[in-house]
Amino acid sequence: MEYPKMIIFDYGHTLLYEPDWDSVRGNAELLRYATKNPKNCTLEDVRKGAELIFGKHIESIRKMGYDICGQVGNKVLYEYLGIEFSLTPLEMETVFWNGASKGALMPDADKMLDYINENGIRSAVISNLLWSGDALTERLNRLLPNNQFEFVMTSSDYFMRKPNRILFDIALQKNGLDADEVWYCGDNPTADIEGASQVGIYPIWYDNDTEKSYKDRSDEKIPLCEHLHIHEWGELIDLLEKLKQ
Repeated sequence: MEYPKMIIFDYGHTLLYEPDWDSVRGNAELLRYATKNPKNCTLEDVRKGAELIFGKHIESIRKMGYDICGQVGNKVLYEYLGIEFSLTPLEMETVFWNGASKGALMPDADKMLDYINENGIRSAVISNLLWSGDALTERLNRLLPNNQFEFVMTSSDYFMRKPNRILFDIALQKNGLDADEVWYCGDNPTADIEGASQVGIYPIWYDNDTEKSYKDRSDEKIPLCEHLHIHEWGELIDLLEKLKQ
């Protein structure tokens, strides 16, 4: 194991998480900015429309390993309902997202990023996410203001989802490094760990229990590749300290 020149991170349940997520609350916040609503659509109408557009049609595409940007989903949903807003597409993303959950730090994520910044290790983010890289960047900058991420990639900006190796190949193009000079940290054994490993990036499985009920642990599997399994960010700091010696 070589000391990394860059560490790339997943977003959800790796750097941040979304406590008390409530999409209805997000939609209610967004409707405050409606300028036209000729059908007098209610919050319940929006919920049903979102279930049709996002829950049925977009989700079926995501299950095939691809993504459609949430901005496109919003365009379809609200033109379908006849609602117009005084917001840009990016502002619509962030207003909804912040309304649904303000977000929170995974334990010691800020301390871990401070450590790698102080030690000259470059960083970036690749996330499977319906929202755009610009919306994610806004959230990361708000909750992790000391980050030095060189780029933030979301699957919805690239239309394909991890573990598709193309996302990792693009990241290597962006950072100008060889795969063996890069680590990738994430919580998903398939998308993150096996996804990074297939291009030669060393994977770190960050398996923390914070809000872990969001998925059924019985569906998890041990990654079928060489990897490091950690549970706290302090373990990563300890490992990097040993490799420095």
